[in-house]
Amino acid sequence: MPLPAAAWRERVEFERRLVHASGTLYPVPYLLGWISWEATGRLMVLSVAVAAILEALRLTDSVGPLDPLYDALVREYEADGVAGYALYQVGMAATALAFAPVFAVPAMWMLSIGDPISGGLGENAATEPKRLSVVAAMVFVCFGIAVPYAIPEFGPDPGVIVALAGAIPAAVADGLPPLIRGVAVDDNLTIPPAAASGMFLAAALIA
Repeated sequence: MPLPAAAWRERVEFERRLVHASGTLYPVPYLLGWISWEATGRLMVLSVAVAAILEALRLTDSVGPLDPLYDALVREYEADGVAGYALYQVGMAATALAFAPVFAVPAMWMLSIGDPISGGLGENAATEPKRLSVVAAMVFVCFGIAVPYAIPEFGPDPGVIVALAGAIPAAVADGLPPLIRGVAVDDNLTIPPAAASGMFLAAALIA
């Protein structure tokens, strides 16, 4: 028996958040010393290529056996455009390629961990800003993610500044997405580079 609409949405959003959180594993092989950061970047580029192929197949109705998966995980407003999971790969890969691990790893985790938490707290449409309390919660979560990287690298006081400089842009990208011709820029694309850029600039200014 089909699920009621509210229950179906709740299940789908839970599944999406699980998939979202799985991106936390991307930098783990580097952190464990198994591969270099350069190799991590190359693997991320490969993930973008795979996502591009899957999106090309989906948008041309050529996915076949994967249709049920896409029906469950692609939101209605993404049906005729590039889906969030593909933009997620692009945002992650761009950050891994452009920034050193001390900036890139926490920025990537702000997306994979912080964004699902924020999504669970907020009930807004894609083009609507999130409540201030949700934005504040996102800042707090992202700050907690960045601090263990920033303080050992830059020291206690500068590390706090660097962590905040990443957390605030991440929360803004998540909660106040810019609109281009009425379409919200997906935070899967913007959170990691915004956070890493903020941390990088803060570190450069206080160095």
